[in-house]
Amino acid sequence: MGAKRVVVVGAGMAGLVAGLELAARGGAVTMLERAEAPGGKLREVEIGGRRLDAGPSVFTMRHVFDEIFAAAGASLDEHVRLAPAELLARHAWSERERLDLYADLARSEDAVGAFAGAAEAKRFREFAERARRIYTTLERPFMRAARPSALALIRAVAPQGIGKLFAITPFETLWRALGDHFRDPRLRQLFARYSTYCGSSPFLAPATLMLIAHVELDGVWLVEGGMHRLARALAALAASRGALFRYGAHVAEVVLAKGRAAGVVLASGERVEADAVVLNADSAALAAGFFGSAVAKAAPGVSRKERSLSAITWSLLARTEGFPLARHTVFFSDAYAAEFDDIFIGQRVPASPTVYVCAQDRDDRGLPAPSGEERLFCLVNAPANGDARPLAPEEVEAATQGAFGRLARCGLHVARRPEATVVTTPADFERLYPGTGGALYGRASHGWRASFDRPGSRSRVPGLYLAGGSTHPGAGLPMAALSGRLAAASVLAEA
Repeated sequence: MGAKRVVVVGAGMAGLVAGLELAARGGAVTMLERAEAPGGKLREVEIGGRRLDAGPSVFTMRHVFDEIFAAAGASLDEHVRLAPAELLARHAWSERERLDLYADLARSEDAVGAFAGAAEAKRFREFAERARRIYTTLERPFMRAARPSALALIRAVAPQGIGKLFAITPFETLWRALGDHFRDPRLRQLFARYSTYCGSSPFLAPATLMLIAHVELDGVWLVEGGMHRLARALAALAASRGALFRYGAHVAEVVLAKGRAAGVVLASGERVEADAVVLNADSAALAAGFFGSAVAKAAPGVSRKERSLSAITWSLLARTEGFPLARHTVFFSDAYAAEFDDIFIGQRVPASPTVYVCAQDRDDRGLPAPSGEERLFCLVNAPANGDARPLAPEEVEAATQGAFGRLARCGLHVARRPEATVVTTPADFERLYPGTGGALYGRASHGWRASFDRPGSRSRVPGLYLAGGSTHPGAGLPMAALSGRLAAASVLAEA
């Protein structure tokens, strides 16, 4: 590609991958990141001198990252130490109701049988096979396609047989489809949770999202040193390939010359010239004018009702007792439908939330159990209205009591200390990711068209390319990484 100048705005996962691929192919890449470290949502917080992951906590689809490192002439294993998890996640509904799922499908089937009976174990196996078929059907023609339309997807899948086309069940909701597989409402609830991985309600999201179950069953990995280590490794590799990183660089405007993106202007007033600009930011921020009026129509906006989930998170150091935490544990609400009604209809924090806990000092089996305070990351889903109605202190306290009360009812007691706790609300996420209201996954995947409504890597402005979880192919670390590859490929195609 020669010495084409490319500015990448944002060193989140997609920006890091785009910058790496472009630099590895000879581009003169400048990475501009407003924060003081790479990672974007893959971020850390520090409490009491200890660093905690405060973003995505599950590493899946390792093959995507193997491909990215290999394309840059490197090896993932040389830069990041990974260990396969035997136990994917522990799930709890009460002190007595617990179910572990494993990377070994047969072991998971046995666990489901012991939990809910032989008939449900058989249905689990059928569900897992259906999730696998959906994934393999969509992986190439949708996830890796530059900008798939519904018609293009039909054309790509149709030669495999009409059955393949109907098997992805885009017109049925995930919740309803799960009712075809499971009679035990707890199992239906467990696998419905996968819709929240892309910020959506299982009662509105398409059954196609079953594929996320296959992604997890296909392998979860533990990252030595924490998830943020992956961002650091990508940044270091990109720098070794010639990318220039500038942190604390707040981009205020994308500038045009002759109708084409020609660089950016920083909040300081400095102008950085470029032949192409890759914007690793939520497309909602672009449409809201956070990068200047000249490019505000470069991507479609996202209305408040179309936003994905936000969250309230607690990063903390605390002693725990009672419930045997695994690395990843989910404590389920006893009012699941009401939880999503509260969020998407009532626009309020659910009264009875499902709580996710990542115990960062434990392995996948929950060992070793720390003798002192351990690092915990706790999350409940919340509406993305942080720009319209920030939570009052008493509302945050009510949410805290609701979340940790749920843990206590399942037998987990957490000795919290205010000075060792960092709380992040939708309003905080809005400050971190402006224009989103705190939405963490871009547009919610509600209805069959939602996946096709996400913008692709080529914006409506020549020379301006988009990458990140709000663009195709969607949210989550592997999908964001793929969007970075697609953006880089689009830039290279026009070089």
